[in-house]
Amino acid sequence: MKYWPLIKVLPVRTHFRFVSLAKYFGVLSIVLIIASLAVTLYPPKPPCFGMACGIDFKGGTVLEISTAPEAVDVGKVRAALDSMELGDIQVQSFGSPSSAMIKFQTPEGASPSQTVDTVKAKIGQAISPVRFVRTDVVGPKVSDELLTKGLLALGGAILLMLVYIWFRFELQFGLGAVAALFHDVILTFGLISIARIEFNLTAVAALLTIIGYSMNDTVVVFDRLRENLRKYKRMPFREVIDLTINETLTRTIVTSFTAILALISLAIFGGPNLWGLSVIMLFGIVVGTYSSIYIAAPILLLWGVRRGGDEGAEAVVTAKARS
Repeated sequence: MKYWPLIKVLPVRTHFRFVSLAKYFGVLSIVLIIASLAVTLYPPKPPCFGMACGIDFKGGTVLEISTAPEAVDVGKVRAALDSMELGDIQVQSFGSPSSAMIKFQTPEGASPSQTVDTVKAKIGQAISPVRFVRTDVVGPKVSDELLTKGLLALGGAILLMLVYIWFRFELQFGLGAVAALFHDVILTFGLISIARIEFNLTAVAALLTIIGYSMNDTVVVFDRLRENLRKYKRMPFREVIDLTINETLTRTIVTSFTAILALISLAIFGGPNLWGLSVIMLFGIVVGTYSSIYIAAPILLLWGVRRGGDEGAEAVVTAKARS
C-alpha cells in the first residue's frame, strides 16, 4: 500500500530535454503524415477514397434484426443476401447473440423501399421467426450532404481553434496549435484507413472530440509557457520550452491515462457500434498528447515569440538568435 494511489509514483518534476529531440520527432511526424495521406487518398475513388465509407456517406440501409430467444445464424443471413447485388454487405452480431445488424447498399436505379422489402422477405425465408427492430435508409443525396457537412465541421473547428488561440495568446501560438491539430487529424485518418474502421458520422464526432482534447492539452502547455517567458526573461527560449513541458508533463500523463481507461472500457463493453469510436479516440488522445509536446511548443522555435513582463518590456526571441 506504500505506492497507492499510483499517482504518487510519478515524479513531481521531470528534467527531460524535449527540444533536443524535436527535430528527429519532427521528421518522424512528416513521414507519418505523408504515409497517412497516401493510404487515405488512395485509391482516388470518391466519396471516401481509401477509407471504408459508412452508410452515412455512401448511402444505403441499416437493418437491425432480433431472433430472441434463439441466436442469429449470421451465416444463413449473409448467404441469403449474397445473390442480391447489394454492394458491400455487412452482417454482424449486435449487442446479444439474438441480435444482428445488416448493412447494404441499394442497387443503382432501384427503389430503396422496395429493396428493403425484398431484403426483409429474403431474411424471413432464411431464418424464422425474425423481428425487424430498426430500419434506417440513407439516400445518395443525403449521404453527399452529410459528408460535406462533416468535413466542413472539421475544418470549421480547426479554424475556430486558430482564432481562439490567436486572441488568447498571439498568432505564433495559434499557428503552432493548428499545426498540431492538422497532425492529429491526418494521422487519425491514416489509422481509419489502415484499420478499415468505418468512416461515418460517429467517426467525425470522434475526430471533433480529438480536436477539442488536443487543443485543451496544448492550451495548458501554452499558458504555462507564457508565464515562464515572463518569469525567466534571460533564459534561452529552448530551455524555457523544456522547463514548461516538464512542469506540465505529470498533469498531461494523468489526464490522458484517465481518459484512456474509460475508452478501453468503452471499446471492450460498448459493442460493435462504439468500437470504432473508442479506437479512434484512444489513438487521438495518444497522438494529441504527443503533438502538444513535440509539435505545438517546439514549432514556435521556427518564428519566435514575444517575451515581456507586467511592466511592458518585450523582446523577440527567435530560433536563430538562440541556436
